[in-house]
Amino acid sequence: MTDHSRVLAAAVGEIHGQARPGQQLMAESVADALESGVHLLVQAGTGTGKSLGYLAPALARCVDTDERLIVATATLALQAQLADKDIPTALDAIEEVTGTRPKAAILKGRANYACLYRSRSGGDLDQDSLIGSAALADAVAGSRADDVSKLGAEVLALREWVEEEAERGGLADRDDAPTHTARGWAQVSIPSRECLGVASCPFGAECFVEASREEARGAQLVVTNHALLAINAMHGGTALPEHSALIIDEAHELASRITTAATDELTPSLVERTARRVLSWLDDDLATDFLDQSDVLRAALDESELTRITSASAPLPYAAAQLRDVSRKVVSVLGKVTDDPERQQAGSAVKAIFDVAERIAALADADVVWVTQSEVMGRAALVAPLNVSGLLRNQVFAETTTVLTSATLTLGGAFEPAAAAVGLAGADRLAPGAEPADAFAWSGLDVGSPFDYAQQGILYVAKRLPPPGRDGMHVETLAEVAQLVWAADGRTLGLFASRRAAEQATEYCRRELPGRTILCQGDAQLSELTRRFIAEPETSLFGTLSLWQGVDVPGDTCQLVIIDKIPFPRPDDPLMQARKKAVDDAGGNGFMSVAATHAALLLAQGAGRLIRRTDDRGVVAMLDPRLVTARYGSFLKTSLPGFWMTTDGDLAVRALRRLRGEE
Repeated sequence: MTDHSRVLAAAVGEIHGQARPGQQLMAESVADALESGVHLLVQAGTGTGKSLGYLAPALARCVDTDERLIVATATLALQAQLADKDIPTALDAIEEVTGTRPKAAILKGRANYACLYRSRSGGDLDQDSLIGSAALADAVAGSRADDVSKLGAEVLALREWVEEEAERGGLADRDDAPTHTARGWAQVSIPSRECLGVASCPFGAECFVEASREEARGAQLVVTNHALLAINAMHGGTALPEHSALIIDEAHELASRITTAATDELTPSLVERTARRVLSWLDDDLATDFLDQSDVLRAALDESELTRITSASAPLPYAAAQLRDVSRKVVSVLGKVTDDPERQQAGSAVKAIFDVAERIAALADADVVWVTQSEVMGRAALVAPLNVSGLLRNQVFAETTTVLTSATLTLGGAFEPAAAAVGLAGADRLAPGAEPADAFAWSGLDVGSPFDYAQQGILYVAKRLPPPGRDGMHVETLAEVAQLVWAADGRTLGLFASRRAAEQATEYCRRELPGRTILCQGDAQLSELTRRFIAEPETSLFGTLSLWQGVDVPGDTCQLVIIDKIPFPRPDDPLMQARKKAVDDAGGNGFMSVAATHAALLLAQGAGRLIRRTDDRGVVAMLDPRLVTARYGSFLKTSLPGFWMTTDGDLAVRALRRLRGEE
């Protein structure tokens, strides 16, 4: 048996790191879980080095058993980080220890790879036959070329790149493509539902998606993302290769991302576009009927309230039923001809509309249907699963030994809330020394963090401030923000529950602190704002949910994290409210199970932005007094890192001034 501890030591040595007890304990526990088949939830605090903590035992098992393991992380960006940094380090280590180098592969969803059929059959741009993409781009870059010309240059460059990838046997991964917009990529890629299938596609033998899947089938370690894991669970295990174990990184995001993947949307513009696409293949009556359905749906949405739809007699389910019946006829007509690829793809697009319309019309107990509105897209109908725990329990945990890891898996000091969200019941938790009774047995382990939170950070709760209201931020709260930013000399990450609050605070601080640079989400691209925040220590950055997770800013540039209020779900969030009601109806406490758990997770993630390395110091300022005055406050506090806590604002100000050497 390969000694995973030697593999871990070799990997840590390769990056010139130091042995960390938490990382070693994690590796030991992951190895035990892979051997025993007992699911494992392991909380590994920031700085533990959890990627190598699970990769070392995973690769050791690959070498010993020749089994295939899947690693799924939250996003494509994190997937790329693993592929480019941590996995090569771990592979070097396992090769050093064993002389064997397992093969690793990256697997993404279909839309992340170019489609040869779409690229080659998408129609010629006017400029294609005249000049190459580089010359065309130069021609339009300095002029006031319209959007069509710019898009044409972009698509031409993408098509040339696709052909280069095909010639060299590449995968045409979107991350490797020339600079492009979403509109441009749509001209060389295809939605999963519209794929002709390898047997029917004239370019099936060269298909990039099939090539990526073939690589994955030949690998012992496959890295994917939560979205593809969701697709695999929803479609009977067809998206991922067979595997003996699954490791889910950033597991605190799993339920949310599975929900997103299982959520469908229906808009009048989508129906109209799809109808116009198929008109030439339909008789006049059916064509008119299908096209009219966009107006029927629009009228129903306009009549609907922006809330959950529960009555079958409401306008939306009635319109969805009409659309379902008409689109079923269209699918039947289009399906009568099977040797026309364009018609086949269009039929798949109509089938997708039929499926969503059928789901909305059914108003099933397992689904939540609601109407939303945006300035850009107008009104839309959405349908999402009431919860995803059953899907994960039956299609993931029942099938595969699973390790879930994150820096935030204990909420309220316990693993049970996070476990329940993904389908593992408290009763399934394995007592120490007990034998697993079934496929759902799990254990939980917190390996701690290398950080001394009590020495490195202060949690200041502004008990004297008024509780947050619905009419914007109180002037006392705004003044507190400004004073804290002044004391920290900038160096502040402001995490706000709404865009309105972030903008209010920005405006107030810019007025009260004219010498300070306050950036606000929306001023520019978030990536640009984050770069400036990192590069300019005296600059502050205020924003909303996008900043609560994933922003990694170690060092002096972030010595103060301000959180304006406990991030409970919005009271008008139909899905969260439906989940809360379902728990209440079942005799549970919906507020604690849904709202408080949601808030605890975000708070833990937000507060975790402060300490990112062992020499970081600073203050987390919670401006919502309910953290110490409300009954649920203790649950939320125990979900946070173990900072030293105070309600004395003057003490927090003095601590910040000492950090800048003024006291």
